Amino acid sequence: MYIGKRITAGVVVPVLLGLHGLMQAQTLPSEPYAWNNVVIGGGGFVTGIIPHPRQKDLMYARTDVGGAYRWDDSARRWIPLTDWISAEDVNLTGIESMAVDPNNPRRVYLAAGTYSRGNAAILRSEDQGRTFKRTDVPFKMGGNEQGRFNGERLAADPNQGDILFFGSRRDGLWKSADRGATWQKVESFPNIGSNQPPPAASATTTNAAGQRRGGGFGGNQPVGIIAVVFDPASGKPGSPTSQLYAAVSTTETNLYCSTDGGVTWEAVANQPVGLRPNHLVPSPDGTFYLSYGREPGPNQMSDGAVWKFSPKDGVWTDITPVKPKDSDQPFGYGCVAVDAQHPSTLMATTFAHWNPHDEIFRSTNGGATWTQLWQSNTTVWDYSSAPYTRTRTPHWMGTIVINPFDSDQVLFTTGFGIWCCTNVTKADSGKPTHWVFLDQGLEETVPLALISPPAGAHLISGVGDIDGFRHDNVDVSPAEGTFAGPRLSSTRDLAFAANKPELMVRIGNGGRGMSAHAIISEDGGKTWEALASDPPGGSGGQGRIALSADGRTIVWALQRGSPFVTTNRGMTWTNCEGLSSGASVAADPVSASRFYAFDAQAGKLMTSTNSPATFEATVASLPVSEGAGRGGVLAATPGMKGDLWVGSRNIGLYHSTDGGASFTKLNNVGGADALGFGKAAPGKTFPALYLLGSIKQLHAYYRSDDAGQTWVRINDDQHRFGAPDRPLIIGDPRIYGRVYLTTGGRGVIYGDLAARTK
Repeated sequence: MYIGKRITAGVVVPVLLGLHGLMQAQTLPSEPYAWNNVVIGGGGFVTGIIPHPRQKDLMYARTDVGGAYRWDDSARRWIPLTDWISAEDVNLTGIESMAVDPNNPRRVYLAAGTYSRGNAAILRSEDQGRTFKRTDVPFKMGGNEQGRFNGERLAADPNQGDILFFGSRRDGLWKSADRGATWQKVESFPNIGSNQPPPAASATTTNAAGQRRGGGFGGNQPVGIIAVVFDPASGKPGSPTSQLYAAVSTTETNLYCSTDGGVTWEAVANQPVGLRPNHLVPSPDGTFYLSYGREPGPNQMSDGAVWKFSPKDGVWTDITPVKPKDSDQPFGYGCVAVDAQHPSTLMATTFAHWNPHDEIFRSTNGGATWTQLWQSNTTVWDYSSAPYTRTRTPHWMGTIVINPFDSDQVLFTTGFGIWCCTNVTKADSGKPTHWVFLDQGLEETVPLALISPPAGAHLISGVGDIDGFRHDNVDVSPAEGTFAGPRLSSTRDLAFAANKPELMVRIGNGGRGMSAHAIISEDGGKTWEALASDPPGGSGGQGRIALSADGRTIVWALQRGSPFVTTNRGMTWTNCEGLSSGASVAADPVSASRFYAFDAQAGKLMTSTNSPATFEATVASLPVSEGAGRGGVLAATPGMKGDLWVGSRNIGLYHSTDGGASFTKLNNVGGADALGFGKAAPGKTFPALYLLGSIKQLHAYYRSDDAGQTWVRINDDQHRFGAPDRPLIIGDPRIYGRVYLTTGGRGVIYGDLAARTK
């Protein structure tokens, strides 16, 4: 795979298109930017952690939608490895599995594919993930589907590193003999296609953006082969390992063994049935440990167990810490960890033990007896790196590992990040254990709303599954945590009053016992209060919100249904006549009585001058944008009455200076996904424009300092960030060159002029 070089002004260099090796010469000016995360401190489902067994302080983490990371111990932070993935290949940002070569610490492999309906690839690196080569594969993956914390499906032979095996969800077992460059199906592996899929009840969960993605979270989707593990003792360095195991997500026969390097396979005798394995963990002493759940997770798990298997004598032993049937609630087990220095020391996590939270058990005698951690109030939790986690309880604990070089360090994953204990052996003598949130640099959230007002906090964010944050300092997790006052599950849109920027409103879904799903703040987002009610058919907090320049009028464009307006903070709502369902609405930044709406599918710009009881179409003729959604791009230039921008990926970008009566097409913009404004360049008066779109057929991030006459590309091929669930890009009105953008799983990204950051 070729990773394109940075584009410098006026220089023609090859640029990677779609990351398929197709190169095309582009002549585009660019400006170097430094990119960082707006710090929240985690937030998403980390589905796996792999410490390198022979290289101290080297470990990797994978996520369901936010790519993969490598731990940098000297900097004490996670380094993102997959920000180079483009919008065309966004399905590769969900990591199904990963593997390291035990004998070569520079090699790491990623099985990339978020949903089984999309493309999938094996990404292979010889420099710890700094660069990758790519092999597109015919088998499907589901990094954000059921069983996504199961694993690891991908494994490298510990004696012959050129050999890898991968267990797929529905296409059987695959082998590579050339370090992942090419793959062949292992036809001898038992046909698992007839194994029953997980219960369809799991389908009720939606993703962080509230979307039910086809082939995603639920349904009767197969989970397939969830783990491949080599037995290193059955081989010698330089020769293929003869004995390996593969576990399948089924309640029937589910563990298979090969004694000839994967040529033939047989079911392991006397194995337990009735539950699904989700992890197969080897121990240095030759023992194997398996964790089980009735369902593959993560949406539910109603039963589970932990078993120990000794290949030497074929003996199976049930070592379940607490049997769910003996508990006061249903739950399963997520994973087992083995101390490489003390193989009789184990740790195990529950899964879907919701009340009060999931649990960790520890054994120092191979599972004969267990101690439950966190039973004493002397357990120390350090929330300082991400204060919002104080309100989150550990759940979805699908992976736990013990540092192979430090028996005191244990890490486990949750639905919102990674917790780490630095003195876990203290638990063996009944002393307190200390836990820190180890997510520095690992920002796996789905931002859905952003505003940057001209006063107060530089950024206010709305985030899927976490509500949102007031960012006074984008480099530090907000000390107050998430929004104070009424809390939503996900904030879906934000707006502030142009002439009174401390007045802002947000909408979203979730929240219990709330009068409305629209919440208002009069102090720049420090405190919030719910409106009196939702509009009729309020869509559970879905849609878009607009606030008049003076803050007195709120327009809520519902996701389904006509927009509504209130002038008394939700005491009453009135239907906005003349608008179709789903049209986006924006307030004029100068005139408090003026609002605009854009229907991209109809090619109509609508205006209202009566706050806004009725909307009427202007005489402007705009092209119809099929398949772009009704809203498209609609943006009003700050401080300028009637200065509007509309567009979409299909029709490009149009500019109006007369309130939408007429428009001029920007011929240099081929498509527009999102548009925002920032502080004007030195010597300029018109705000800087920021664009996510296409120029000269190159989809990227751009800035214009001259009202769209010319553009410079501000990102490079190493910083593409996939594709956002809700495309948003905005500049900071107080810092020239500062830009904020949303992603589909890498949190909120901000960019600064590289020259300013040096």
